Amino acid sequence: MKTLIIYSSTDGQTHKIAEAIATAIQTNMQSAVVALLPLAQAESQDLAQYDKIMIGASIRYGHFNKALEPYINRHADLLNSKMTAFYAVNLTARKADKNTPQTNVYTRKFLQRIQWRPTQSAVFAGALRYPRYGFFDRFMIRLIMKITDGETNTTKEIEYTDWQKVAAFAQAFVES
Repeated sequence: MKTLIIYSSTDGQTHKIAEAIATAIQTNMQSAVVALLPLAQAESQDLAQYDKIMIGASIRYGHFNKALEPYINRHADLLNSKMTAFYAVNLTARKADKNTPQTNVYTRKFLQRIQWRPTQSAVFAGALRYPRYGFFDRFMIRLIMKITDGETNTTKEIEYTDWQKVAAFAQAFVES
């Protein structure tokens, strides 16, 4: 069983989640071959050679990577013919009422706009890495966090990702 996980990551958390999913797939399916590929390199990949395809993408300032939607729509027919999954990563998902594809407004609107209908989808909370951000991002993310009652201490790094939820998502993907 060949699986491809394509990811679009701004600060690395979406990539970290993709790696955890790949490990879980390989652990639960001994014969599984899992490839990880950044979205920027995905265009050169022949998607038809994979049995299952997963795409993960982060949201920054309310938007996915600009290349994501055109890429998905170019490959929608093939994606719709296979077992597929999509996961979104964002800080809004740290809140219990915004951590599903139905309750996370960014993910819900994105899934409605695209031509691909993933077999399964999920939303995971990301990580807040203030010390790693440049001045502008630190300032803007702190402002957004203040407005949304989040952490505003710019010396902190907080990983909000629920790794049990990630593992359950990977397990469901293996079993489907």
